[in-house]
Amino acid sequence: TLDPDTAHPRLLLSGDGKRVRWDGTPRIIPDHPKRFDSSRCVLGLQGFTSGRHYWEVQVAPGATTWALGVAKDPAVGIWAVGLCGGLCQALASPSAVPLALRRPPGLVGVFLDYEGGLVAFLDGEVPVFSYPGAVFGGEKVLP
Repeated sequence: TLDPDTAHPRLLLSGDGKRVRWDGTPRIIPDHPKRFDSSRCVLGLQGFTSGRHYWEVQVAPGATTWALGVAKDPAVGIWAVGLCGGLCQALASPSAVPLALRRPPGLVGVFLDYEGGLVAFLDGEVPVFSYPGAVFGGEKVLP
């Protein structure tokens, strides 16, 4: 479930908090200290400080720009994959690495092993990219 208090003002969340889409129409919403104002982002409501977790994200067919992953502190701790300008990339602040994929994934699996320091992304059962050695420092990690 996505956290509406973090959603950029032009991101429209579904009523159940499970889907998000870009809405070009500016909306007037309450200000919140956790809200993304400049980055087109939204965080998950539930974070993790231990354990192994897996979830899947369905990317809308034909979507041309998207990114998903986990964040410790969005300014310095992001482990993600995404599509921008037709290029699939692995995104970790502050760098991006191009990914050689035949096609952008439609259903992305995200695996987080907190103690093992691993964030991995899958297209179905096919590995897309992994971040071994991710350091979470005891901080909460959010989808």
